[in-house]
Amino acid sequence: MSRTTKQSMFLATAFLIIFNLVSAANAVPNSATAKVDPFQMDKLLGRGVNLGNALEAPREGEWGVTLKEEYFDIIKQAGFNSIRLPTRWSAHAMAEKPYTIDPNFFKRIDWAVNCAISRNMPIMVNIQQYVELYTDPNAHKERFIALWKQIAEHYKDYPDKLLLELFNEPDDALTPELWNDFLKDTLAVVRESNPNRIVVIDPARDSIPSSLKFLKIPENDRNIIVSVHYYFPLAFTHQGAPWMSPKYDPNSWMGTKWMGTDAEKKAITDEFDIAVAWSKANNRPVNLGEFGTYKKADMESRVRWTKFVADTAAERGMSLLYWEFCAQEFGLYDQQTRSWRKPLLDAVIPPAVSPPALNKAEGSNPTK
Repeated sequence: MSRTTKQSMFLATAFLIIFNLVSAANAVPNSATAKVDPFQMDKLLGRGVNLGNALEAPREGEWGVTLKEEYFDIIKQAGFNSIRLPTRWSAHAMAEKPYTIDPNFFKRIDWAVNCAISRNMPIMVNIQQYVELYTDPNAHKERFIALWKQIAEHYKDYPDKLLLELFNEPDDALTPELWNDFLKDTLAVVRESNPNRIVVIDPARDSIPSSLKFLKIPENDRNIIVSVHYYFPLAFTHQGAPWMSPKYDPNSWMGTKWMGTDAEKKAITDEFDIAVAWSKANNRPVNLGEFGTYKKADMESRVRWTKFVADTAAERGMSLLYWEFCAQEFGLYDQQTRSWRKPLLDAVIPPAVSPPALNKAEGSNPTK
């Protein structure tokens, strides 16, 4: 072999090594191989917001919210770090086997996910408003798991900033014992295609912090964030809310204020301290996935309560997502005036607080 030939081979080999290193550095992480620390992901979630009343309605728009791309810019520019996307998959899938999800609905969710990820914002997609799971869970378990099999396989190659939340606020006939059984079997199906993706799991009994004691998660699966919700006292946060009837009489709560007394604050900090204690004992991050106040409470009380809950969670190292962005009931943003309800926005994201920096978006978005 000539000296020139050897030199050419050496240069070609060196070029190939450099090319492979550069390609690896720029590759989009695949959830099947990449591994993200759940505590780090919880920090990236930071202070976020729910895109509520849109895709968890029976049909988008029926509850007053149709998502627009500009909303993602508005949310990002306001300083939010992340988005939660409540989604009613059960209204867009076959009722009988094989329970196929409508491809057009998948495309709509893809669009929303890509809108968030392209703006470097983690996004949490869940199953929400599958109402039959609350009344007759065993009859719907097979369909529930089949939906998750499709969802997980569809998103298996998406960037790690997409999180999958199994189910919103398990309750009623979906008891803690039954929910633990459901989540174990469902998680196993998700892990077949997404072994390392961050999965979010709520405890049963409406996801309240004091229900964490009932939650049982496979010990060897550490790629999990646990999520709790907080709306107490209901007489304040849900006064006048019509959907609370007939279990409660929400109209009798009208005029309830939240003044921020020591006793009122302690009721909140006690619940969040339960979440922190559980987090430390189980070495799992805990997220505040929902909190908010219905529009019929007075604004000054709403601002006081919202700021105290948000700050209490943040001080304890929890990420948080306000319920919700722009629906009339709880919304931070007024669709009609195209402006923020500034006092509420400042309660969720204090103007002096800069959002934590996110890593660069992992390459271009996948297409389906």
